[in-house]
Amino acid sequence: MRVASTRLRLTRRGRIVFTTLAAAPLIVMALVLAVNGGVASASNAAASGAAAFDYVTISAGESLWDVAETFAPSSDPRDVIADIVSLNQLASADVEPGQRLALPLSN
Repeated sequence: MRVASTRLRLTRRGRIVFTTLAAAPLIVMALVLAVNGGVASASNAAASGAAAFDYVTISAGESLWDVAETFAPSSDPRDVIADIVSLNQLASADVEPGQRLALPLSN
């Protein structure tokens, strides 16, 4: 008994499908590496920036004006208060006892 061998013939559309299926894992892998590389560098930047702030806990009867005068006595307290409000994303300059705030770096 003789077994007949057949020759595989791919049409143009078949070659396109085959090439796309073969290239898809490579494209997905390249995208994953690109996304993970961006996350790693962003987390390193965030980690290095997190240690750059001083923190203060608000005492009873203390205001941002008092904190600004203590923290930066040579600067205009209004500018320091604006920086603290912006840095901590506060809705206003009102603070409560026990509230912990980040202070901007002094120049």
